Amino acid sequence: MSASTLTALFSPASLAVIAACTLYGTFIGAMPGLTATMAVALLVPFTYFMDPLIAISAIVATTTTAIFAGDVPGTLMRIPGTPASAAYVEDAYRLSRAGRSRSTLMVSLFAACIGGLVGVALLALIAPQLARVAVQFSSFETFWLACLGLSCAVLTSNGSVAKSFSSLFLGLFIATIGIDVAVGHPRFTFGNYELFDGISFIPAIIGLFALSEILRSAQIGHRDQPANAVQESFSKALHEAALVLRRFKRNIARSSVLGTLIGALPGAGADIAAWICYAISRRFSRHPERYGTGYIEGVTDGGSANNAAIGGAWTPALVFGIPGDSVTAIAIGILLLNGMSPGPQIFTESPELVHTLYGAFALSNLAMIPAGLLVIMASSQVIRIPRRVLMPCVLLFSLVGAYAITNSIIAIWTVLALGVLGYAMEANGFPLAPAILGIVLGTIVEENFMTSMMKAQGDLLAFFDRPWAAALGTLTLLLWALLLTRGIYESVQRRRHPSPSSETETYP
Repeated sequence: MSASTLTALFSPASLAVIAACTLYGTFIGAMPGLTATMAVALLVPFTYFMDPLIAISAIVATTTTAIFAGDVPGTLMRIPGTPASAAYVEDAYRLSRAGRSRSTLMVSLFAACIGGLVGVALLALIAPQLARVAVQFSSFETFWLACLGLSCAVLTSNGSVAKSFSSLFLGLFIATIGIDVAVGHPRFTFGNYELFDGISFIPAIIGLFALSEILRSAQIGHRDQPANAVQESFSKALHEAALVLRRFKRNIARSSVLGTLIGALPGAGADIAAWICYAISRRFSRHPERYGTGYIEGVTDGGSANNAAIGGAWTPALVFGIPGDSVTAIAIGILLLNGMSPGPQIFTESPELVHTLYGAFALSNLAMIPAGLLVIMASSQVIRIPRRVLMPCVLLFSLVGAYAITNSIIAIWTVLALGVLGYAMEANGFPLAPAILGIVLGTIVEENFMTSMMKAQGDLLAFFDRPWAAALGTLTLLLWALLLTRGIYESVQRRRHPSPSSETETYP
């Protein structure tokens, strides 16, 4: 990194923008229903008046902190701030209910910081090599990668395989609402034009998690209030978080590297990275049965993979101009508006931009620590509010936030309908996480499947013709076989030892 780049990066204007965007991203991410993509989109008008290098720093700082802050509402209120947070929201929320909200959020914060630093280090070292792999991904590989992410949601679910698949297929069905991607014909819209764009996943998340939790809270009353009010001190939480990070340092290193690699694949992003890393963590854990019941190991893996994937997503964006996720798509647009064309030549024609990006990533992840600790100190007080007061406020903000996403009354009906559906699913032992991932990835799966079928002219063997497609397809099919075998085993066990109440889970 040249002296001029360091001077520009550490200039008062650049540091002020990074600090302001760190706080801004933390605030947006901590609000239920507001995502990192929305935070960056709202920032775009202000970048028109910024130097291109400072504008990129602003986007990086906002994205980095917003992804972490999405864990805050998930931990405290079981409302994932981002789809990626849904991978480990059950563990985080149950730990919070047990009086460990601060330590859990601190583990998530430091794991996200480490993952982000590992991501930018790998981005700086092997960006061209990662991009050469990423550019080979066509619709065939993307389809199998999305299927692998969906399968991991079933694999890591605490429900039975049959009920987990049922939840997943329900989410995929909801994702089909809207215009058919192949022929352009409306499906399941019942003549309502506002449904042509489909069901937005933010109102879906709010409904399935927030409203269902409100209904559940109303059912059980306030018997759990004393446990909610007791939280560990700040110093004790910090000490406990340090012990957890030391204990699971290998998990964090593994998920950081894997999250970066997955994030570098076009269209993958933090969502698929978090789910796959969470599934791998459970597979190699000494206590896989504790996942989903309030086990901190899954939080370390998912949290580090989230932020590591952000750095990876910039790899194809920089080297080939292919957006790795929605945030980098916005960033590419800003670069083009400022006369910069992402591509292989950017490393020689605009090296200061690349070096500024690396430096901004490192600074943002470090600045995220004090900002995150402030948010943890402030937000952990929410848990002390009586639930009879907190839950109506959550309902109000959830409905307002859902309406703000689409500016349509359909969003409110979506929240209400899916909230009742989510409550009914949980009451009967159906997990919610597979349904959420089905809604998020359903469109990606369908679009890439239809595109691939058109390319192959209906030949299913074409899905295995390309090397990466064959590897991902084989891995996905093996995982399906494993899940099918596990499902058959569970069915046999239930017939031998019937237990009607074993499927329904309650919070400890």
